[in-house]
Amino acid sequence: MGHKSLATLVAGAVLATASLIAVSAQPLPPTSPPQLAPQLPPAHVVDLLTAEGMAAFGAQWKSIDVKIIEGPALPNAMPGYKTSYDISPHAGVKGFDDSSWPTLEPKQLLDRRGGGKVSFLWYRTNLTMPAKIGNFDTANAKAVLTAYVDDYAEVWVNGEMPRRVGITSPATIQGFNIPNRVVIADAVKAGDKVEIAIFGINGPISVVPPNFVFFRQASVEFYK
Repeated sequence: MGHKSLATLVAGAVLATASLIAVSAQPLPPTSPPQLAPQLPPAHVVDLLTAEGMAAFGAQWKSIDVKIIEGPALPNAMPGYKTSYDISPHAGVKGFDDSSWPTLEPKQLLDRRGGGKVSFLWYRTNLTMPAKIGNFDTANAKAVLTAYVDDYAEVWVNGEMPRRVGITSPATIQGFNIPNRVVIADAVKAGDKVEIAIFGINGPISVVPPNFVFFRQASVEFYK
């Protein structure tokens, strides 16, 4: 084989490898920027662990265990790494079909769920913003979801988990038994739909904790 042919083959191989790495290392699509929830006392609070609270939004809770799925390593993984791990289902995506999931009474969010140890669960609901809750007028209020899951949680709102690298992102894990306070509406309008998916995590993960996943608090706070 001539030097020219060999060089052509080597160049082609390098380009193919670079293309493969570029495809496999694509960055995640950007999300909405995270917002910090107000620290002032709210004008009104709705408890999503009660039937009355969920009825205010015409909503119900659904939940399902999360499975860990083994698959092949990413194409650009270092030599020696043959496997990767994913979760199923990916229930944070917008419009996810949870119609086959068990429905929970609001108070059942307090129940200890999962098999313990390294355990994850999804909790989903769809809120419809009412014009009034009792005597409270929701119009133009800022709405904040407080999700306090034992031990950690990630919160998806309308198909995304708002976040930025290096910036406080309330929808991501906040710490050991620290609640997520996520802005779900800047200015409420009656009839607005808000799709919520909460990924509950038993932790600390490396401890392999001998306990379960449950809610300590779930509420919507309104600020004016």
